[in-house]
Amino acid sequence: MIEGAAWKFGDDVDTDVIIPGQYLILPAEEAAQHVMAGIRPGFAKEVSPGDVIVAGRNFGTGSSRESAPRAIKDAGISAIVAESFARIFFRNCVNVGLPPVECARAGEIEEGMRVRVDIDNGRVDVIDTGESYPAVPLPEEIGAILRAGGLVPMLREQFGR
Repeated sequence: MIEGAAWKFGDDVDTDVIIPGQYLILPAEEAAQHVMAGIRPGFAKEVSPGDVIVAGRNFGTGSSRESAPRAIKDAGISAIVAESFARIFFRNCVNVGLPPVECARAGEIEEGMRVRVDIDNGRVDVIDTGESYPAVPLPEEIGAILRAGGLVPMLREQFGR
């Protein structure tokens, strides 16, 4: 179960605004300090560990950079709840251990509200209002990768390296 404050973004949030190109040369921890700089400068300084991004349609459109979901995760965001995701971004989220949760009613969640995300059962609860929204449950294989912290940690667990 994931619980945190909601940070709201709209439709078609591109990977170029999630982590602008000039920050890609930085080590991952430093790049995370600039997450969302192309759309909301200073965002990373406001995030508390465990917070959740809520967004509209096609979140993560653009390039196939794994650095975009990694920067979001490294900034302290614990999940992204969106109406839909760009497919490669969705997979990159899973690979880095950042839960991507598809919820058709994500756009109804207001910024600052406390949300609880149940990735195993496919549910997003808005604690402040008592509303509960259905989300697309993730397949067990995806859940296993996320529980391990991403694809590389899961493979290390399996193969002992």
